[in-house]
Amino acid sequence: MFDKLDAVEKRYEELTKLISDPEVISNHSEWQKYVKEHAELTDIVEKYREYKKVQKIMEEAEEMMHDKELKELAEADYYSSKEQLPKIEEELKMLLVPKDKDDDKNIICEIRAGAGGEEAALFAGTLFRMYSMYAERKHWKLDILNENATELGGYKEISFMITGKGAYSRLKYESGVHRVQRVPDTESSGRIHTSTATVAVLPVVEDVEIDINPADIKMEVFRASGAGGQHINKTSSAVRLIHIPTGIVAECQTERSQFQNREYAMKLLRSRLYDIEKEKQDSALANERKSQIGHGDRSEKIRTYNYPQGRITDHRIGLSIFQMEDFLNGNLDGMIDSLAAADVAEKLKGEEE
Repeated sequence: MFDKLDAVEKRYEELTKLISDPEVISNHSEWQKYVKEHAELTDIVEKYREYKKVQKIMEEAEEMMHDKELKELAEADYYSSKEQLPKIEEELKMLLVPKDKDDDKNIICEIRAGAGGEEAALFAGTLFRMYSMYAERKHWKLDILNENATELGGYKEISFMITGKGAYSRLKYESGVHRVQRVPDTESSGRIHTSTATVAVLPVVEDVEIDINPADIKMEVFRASGAGGQHINKTSSAVRLIHIPTGIVAECQTERSQFQNREYAMKLLRSRLYDIEKEKQDSALANERKSQIGHGDRSEKIRTYNYPQGRITDHRIGLSIFQMEDFLNGNLDGMIDSLAAADVAEKLKGEEE
């Protein structure tokens, strides 16, 4: 670990010189790249320098303990430093865990009703409300991109974009199959039904991150079928983009202008194509590290919402919580913090192996 930290510190010092070099500053894109890398290494280097400082204090105090007059003071410094070092070492290990480069990105979330008919569609609506309320708690912006609502107020599918710092870092753990066990309003006999909905959380990517040949895209326009008043239903403002090589389809119909709908549909298409590549890389990494938290199989059942028992269980980490109403009202941080901690622990184990 310390060889790696020495290398990181050396690179940090090189970058410090580079971002002050007039020749580099004159090349704005290159300078920006170095500034970004410098910023990413700052926390690790500062923590490593803190470690070395405390270690030096401990070593000097150990030497001074041989002096009768300074022994008492030296012992206090020695034992204080000795206590601090393991804590700082753990913090350094955490900082060395490779950061997901997409963590700071906005997201596109897609929720689809699975098994269970109308009850599954209602559950998809429950999940959408839950994520909407979580976004509100975080002061993030939410825009609906596409929706296929049912008469009872559920969704066969709904896709939306959340814009806010760190949105992907928090919500990436939500991808997978969510299962609900409850007595549906439509069930007169009071029997508990099991239904599912799938959630996919995709990072919003820029043009430069995923290259799409315009010739590979077929665009169709149609009349929007969702809410939006008379205007939205009378004009062909909704846009469907088909990526010919993969067959991936992206739609947006919530904006009044065809241009805005196309822009959002392109964001969705880019994110889906990027996600395919990301999943391939994550699968290869997962095979090496045996870590599936946050980047597991999209068909994997990740969580059960058991209404009769008021219990929500995340199957990846075996955590159950019993504040059903609070959770469904968007208080997800406790669960997400536990998932993030488990993810870091798996990555640390992978680094050590």
